[in-house]
Amino acid sequence: MNAVIENLLSRRSVRAFTDRKISREDLELIVKTGIYAPSGHNYQTWKFTVVTDTEKIQKLAEKAGEKLSRTGYDMYSPQALIIPSNDRENPHAMEDNACALENIFLAAHSMGIGSVWINQLRDICDDPEIRSILTEWEVPENHVVFGCAALGYAAESTAKELEKKGTVHFVE
Repeated sequence: MNAVIENLLSRRSVRAFTDRKISREDLELIVKTGIYAPSGHNYQTWKFTVVTDTEKIQKLAEKAGEKLSRTGYDMYSPQALIIPSNDRENPHAMEDNACALENIFLAAHSMGIGSVWINQLRDICDDPEIRSILTEWEVPENHVVFGCAALGYAAESTAKELEKKGTVHFVE
């Protein structure tokens, strides 16, 4: 099996991270793969905000937990949070960001870095308290956050065989 297919089939969501920092160089490469994702009509109206200050990540997580009535919510305490945002006027914004996140997850996995999709901001990114944090981090006011990538080194092995389900039908 080639390396790309192996990477696709072996990636798993990681929900427990160590305290080991991710290098700036690795984060830059991971984000670059997001930028190279497909973009509807090639609009590329996205912005990628990379947060590596774990206290700032936890401030956002705590505020999101309050808004969602989820006591103790911590976004799994990642070492980095990549926040793709996109112009709310772009009709392809959500799909573009989903493609970017998938590239980010696969790139991270190929580098031995764990990841998990954080979708809680999708419905609350325009809440004034959440938006004030995003604005402080220079996420444009006219952008929506559909999901984020929480990244870190896995606290335990993710090399588990999982049964994946789905229906496949060939029409020949």
